[in-house]
Amino acid sequence: MRNLLFFLLCLQVVVVQAGNLKKIKLYEPVIPNKVADKFVPAYYQQITGFLGYRMDINLEKRLLQIDSTTILSGFRKRPGSQVWLGEHVGKFLFSASNTYKYSNDIRIKKLADGIVKQYIACQLPDGYLGTYLPKDYWTEWDVWAHKYAIIGLLNYYSVTGFQPALDAAKKAGSLMCNTFGDEPGKKDLMIAGWHVGLAPGSILEPMVDLYRYTGDRKYLDFCEYILRAFEHPNGPKILSGLEKYGQVTKVGNGKAYEMLSCFLGILKYYKVTGDIHYLRALETAWTDICRNRLYITGTSSVGEHFQQDGLMPAENKTSMGEGCVTTTWLQFNLQLLQITGDQKYSEELERTVYNHLIAAENPQTGCVSYYTALQGVKPYKCDQGFSCCLSSIPRGISLIPDLVWGRINGVFSLLLIESGIVKDTVIADDNSSIGLMVESSTAFPLEGKVNYKITPSSAKTFALNFRVPTWAKEYSATVGKESYKGIPGNMLVIHRDWKSNDIVKVNFRIPVEVLPGGISYPGTIAFKRGPQVLAVDKSLNSGLDSLNVVSFPKIDVLLIDAHQSLPKEWSWKQAYSIPMQSDGKPVNVLLTPFSEAGQTGGEIATWIESK
Repeated sequence: MRNLLFFLLCLQVVVVQAGNLKKIKLYEPVIPNKVADKFVPAYYQQITGFLGYRMDINLEKRLLQIDSTTILSGFRKRPGSQVWLGEHVGKFLFSASNTYKYSNDIRIKKLADGIVKQYIACQLPDGYLGTYLPKDYWTEWDVWAHKYAIIGLLNYYSVTGFQPALDAAKKAGSLMCNTFGDEPGKKDLMIAGWHVGLAPGSILEPMVDLYRYTGDRKYLDFCEYILRAFEHPNGPKILSGLEKYGQVTKVGNGKAYEMLSCFLGILKYYKVTGDIHYLRALETAWTDICRNRLYITGTSSVGEHFQQDGLMPAENKTSMGEGCVTTTWLQFNLQLLQITGDQKYSEELERTVYNHLIAAENPQTGCVSYYTALQGVKPYKCDQGFSCCLSSIPRGISLIPDLVWGRINGVFSLLLIESGIVKDTVIADDNSSIGLMVESSTAFPLEGKVNYKITPSSAKTFALNFRVPTWAKEYSATVGKESYKGIPGNMLVIHRDWKSNDIVKVNFRIPVEVLPGGISYPGTIAFKRGPQVLAVDKSLNSGLDSLNVVSFPKIDVLLIDAHQSLPKEWSWKQAYSIPMQSDGKPVNVLLTPFSEAGQTGGEIATWIESK
């Protein structure tokens, strides 16, 4: 009954919002990329299911609670209270701009409007937008702060057209060009910050964007300088290290967040120039991380660094799963998906979003954890303007609308399983361009059913892509009397004559897999249901001190719906009962998704002793 009620609610929400997809005008770059994206996210959309619920929490309980006085304090009175204070305004503007672009919520725009005007007023005449005194310029994190300043201002400009924001970004970028470079009298960027040049070098990403938004060649010249500097004797050797060793641990000092941030810039440089060896090097990095350094929940890093192959400690004391790494890993996969259209990147985006990303933001409070351990208490904090990850996790959540659906090589593709409505245009077989609306109704991740109502602006023949997740079993789709079978890890392509209100009924089985603990947790297992890793929250299992499982098959473990056992205040009612042992005695243990576990402060366990 619970699933039926949720399904009807999703239907009701979609119907209400079907005619309410008015969006804001976007201000695009003036320089096109030489390499066109193969995946283009849909713009006109509303997401109303589980992920939409979490995006609403991010807006209401985190972003709208940001205090401008706190995040602007270091600019109004330099120096700031701590050396990395300057990044938070730009990060907020990134999140707020993405959220406003998707939601058209005037409240977040008004908050961002006020912050931008005050922020620009703090910029010095030479373009400086850091929080240091002159004697300490370019010694620690002010290049990094300028990176986020330009990112935030350009994102804000892209959804508002506010010229002073673009002008402030140009002034900050010009200051970088005037300060650093190969020419006599200029400073070495690689020693103007931390981590063997990875931190200051990551300004590559917004400098590419600045070139695209202005057409000013000096910004692209500066990008080329950064790429040369990476290979200087005191640089991190990003490209040469990856080409020689194929391991991210051989790049710089292995600092994960800063390195991934540099990867984002290199991919953008590849798109604007078309130099394929940049893409090939970063595909090597992606493969290495996936095979050797990725947690089952879609994050990486221990003590904020990439570790040796397979080393995955998961307690709080190990400082694993830095939130900034989670978000930047998501951005890295999104860029690779856009460049290649390869759905293997959607697999990783799904893993990260459904697990480590949303696990780092408490659904009851909007507070965020810097490190989100698989074992122990999630250390949620509500402060602003002090911890980098508390600004980064909202950035990642604000990107969810770019992951769900869009066009791959011109074919409209449904990538994540979510309720909502989306509008786009497609090219029919007769080469005509037509409008397309898709309404999706599902109770996923509670159950494996989706109904898609397909409404083209005129009856035409064209193809639709349905991503079949690698974990999905017995995936099938029916349209009228026609049936289609999906292969896990592939696209199910339905090419047919489509007419208004055609219904695609998709069904699949969500298996429960048993995952081994690897070299860090030998003799333990974890449970994964579909894309969701499950965990034990001890606050939901009174009297449970230790537990083990005696025997389980590797796949298709039987779980019993136990959502009725959750406390009234528990957010997102999803829980399962499973038989285990505690102190040698049989006991039914309550499992919840890792993303929801620990929301009331309970100790959690993802890896469970197996005998």
